[in-house]
Amino acid sequence: MKCFLSDPVISDPAARICLTPECVKTASSLLNGMDQSADPCADFFQYACGSWNKRHQIPEDRPSVSTFEVLSDELQIILKDLLEEPPNPYDNSATIKAKTLYNSCMKLNVIEEIGDQPLRVVLKSLGGWPVTEPNWTAPPWGIERLLGDLRGRFDQGVVVEQWVGPDDKNSSVNIIQIDQQLAFGLPSREYYLKESSEKDRRAYHRLMVEVAQLLGAEPHEAHPQMEQVLALETKLANISVPEADRHDTGSIYNKMTLRLLSEMVPVFNWTEYLAVFLPVEVTPDEPLVVYSVPYLQQVGKILTDTDKRTLHNFAVWRLVNYLLSYLDGEYAHKRNAFRKVMLGVSADKVRWNHCVELANKKMGMAVGALFIRDNFDPHSKETALEMIHNIREAFNELLKENDWMDTETRKVAEEKANAMNERIGYPELLTNPYELSKEYDSLVVHEDLYLDNVFNILQFEATRNQLKLRQPVNKEKWTTEPAVVNAFYNPNKNDIVFPAGILQPLFYSHHFPKSLNYGGIGVVIGHEITHGFDDKGRQFDKDGNLQPWWNNKTVQTFRERAQCMVDQYSSYVLEDVNLNINGKMTQGENIADNGGLKQAYRAYKKWVKHHGEEPLLPGINLTHDQLFFLNYAQIWCGSMRPEEALNKIRTSVHSPGTIRVLGPLSNSYDFSRAYNCPNMSRMNPAKKCSVWKRTVERFDCTASHRMPTYIWVSLAHGKHGADSASASSDLWSWLGIHAPRKMFPSCLAYDAACTSVNFNLPSQPQPSTTVSKVTWIQTKTPPSVSP
Repeated sequence: MKCFLSDPVISDPAARICLTPECVKTASSLLNGMDQSADPCADFFQYACGSWNKRHQIPEDRPSVSTFEVLSDELQIILKDLLEEPPNPYDNSATIKAKTLYNSCMKLNVIEEIGDQPLRVVLKSLGGWPVTEPNWTAPPWGIERLLGDLRGRFDQGVVVEQWVGPDDKNSSVNIIQIDQQLAFGLPSREYYLKESSEKDRRAYHRLMVEVAQLLGAEPHEAHPQMEQVLALETKLANISVPEADRHDTGSIYNKMTLRLLSEMVPVFNWTEYLAVFLPVEVTPDEPLVVYSVPYLQQVGKILTDTDKRTLHNFAVWRLVNYLLSYLDGEYAHKRNAFRKVMLGVSADKVRWNHCVELANKKMGMAVGALFIRDNFDPHSKETALEMIHNIREAFNELLKENDWMDTETRKVAEEKANAMNERIGYPELLTNPYELSKEYDSLVVHEDLYLDNVFNILQFEATRNQLKLRQPVNKEKWTTEPAVVNAFYNPNKNDIVFPAGILQPLFYSHHFPKSLNYGGIGVVIGHEITHGFDDKGRQFDKDGNLQPWWNNKTVQTFRERAQCMVDQYSSYVLEDVNLNINGKMTQGENIADNGGLKQAYRAYKKWVKHHGEEPLLPGINLTHDQLFFLNYAQIWCGSMRPEEALNKIRTSVHSPGTIRVLGPLSNSYDFSRAYNCPNMSRMNPAKKCSVWKRTVERFDCTASHRMPTYIWVSLAHGKHGADSASASSDLWSWLGIHAPRKMFPSCLAYDAACTSVNFNLPSQPQPSTTVSKVTWIQTKTPPSVSP
């Protein structure tokens, strides 16, 4: 507290204060989240979010609470009101279908009257569910037809995952893609394999048995048969490749023909499987992209060793388990009991919340069209475009300054950054009722047939995907619904997407000072840009094609710098469960967080240089530099139940919110300067990890340096207490430069603000060169240098 309260800007009685209602409201919101008794240099998460977390208890129906979730809830309420409006002249076929889908979900009396009959009809069409039929006999077709039915009619990948999408090495062409099973009944493979998850496995088996009984199974049949299903699922989880080992797309990408795949896994009839749902006939020469070859090589033996009843039970269970979230009554009670064990929740979400999620997830463009009519400020698109331009420019500057990337790779990286397509708010399709309606032409929904509507939507989604085969990739097409609080980077399209739902406070407001907008949506923009150059994105070129455009030395240096971040994040312990973060699995997101923060701050400072400082916010006693980092941190306010914390560590590519604050800020010299954090404090450690900037930051002589662990070094013709020649040689070798203008391109213009000294450069023939003030840490430890 002491260090930042003494900031000279705050103590300036002439400092301008913004007293508009918007500024007062904004300052109040920030203050309400803060714990001002906490030391920002010891725990900035507590300082920024302590009061917010104290006021926001986790709801009974949620595994966590966060600012993201609160914003999503506010968005959900808006969508609820829109979907409950009766049809009006502004509606079209698509928006009417979305409203019909929502209404069918809300008609609980009709749903209860129909019961699970639609599900029973579906199970019969799949050859029955053996566990519910003591006298079940295997159908005349093989497992391939059943799995093909599940893929083509219900969009479910069972045993293997299949989809049609852009070929990573030729992103303008759609191709059949095959992978390991990606979704299991438990959240991740660790839940099947770790002894500590025995309780979760018992709860999962209990859910299997109880659901089977609801559909007619006898207890004495259900217990052993579902035990065998769980054993099969465990075997598949065991041979699956962990997600943390799948980030290197180039190493898992394998292009082959259908013939070669059939030779690799001969016990599975791939031709028969694909023929069930593909819209075109394929030959043995059909090209495929196959991932996770080790899994596929082992899955054949598992299929051979497993009896038909167990295979059929497992395949049907995968569908039934997926549908539980759409079933009510006793099914919902059984599912909720399972969720209590897995996530710690003790209640289900309110009905309308389920129904809004269904409509927005399954008919996102139609719902988005309703949302943008009155809930999207067109000026925010212009502002976002300007910020993207500024932040991309900042990224390119960092590229030019980094000292570890070779010239050719740096040039290609800049070309890729400049080629990124920006998608902001929503696609133009939403303003064209005819084209929007065409998107949902083949989808049939009924007011009183909720579960049938769910089945129709699943088949609609599956068919729409498979129809891409033989069609060129439409790189202009949005694949993200507009009414979501999120942002995205797509490596195959090299595009960054900022849906309308995220362009709202805390991320963005046209009433906010620029410090908050750059600390909010600005960091998000930088985050998505950086994804194009993280451990996965860097493998794709500016056209979205997987190819090695980095030379080997640069790749090796990148990996070393990324490893610093992997080690750093792996050392963080999530106190809720006393487990370490998986730094390897989260490295792409961590690199993006750190890079996005750096770029956004640089872009903000450039904006200030051109436009001047804005008036300060009232009553909060913070500079705009400090507000930038405060708003960034408050984006991540929140807390989790222990069960959810464990789930996040095992399954998520994102670090928990606490770590997304502590990690990037402790790596940031800019943050330490803004809050005057002493060297070696928790938020300003000696060792800082960075990927997308030079090893030692360029000194900005206009910045304020008052950290007591630094000393001012003034060297002139050997007239100094220390050995001048030796000291100067050490300093310049650390910085890796030989001319002052490379290090101080702006300082010479600010001699009045910086104390000029004579610095003897051993590599220069002239006796001395005038440069500005230099900071030099006494320990002479290179990672600690902050010039």
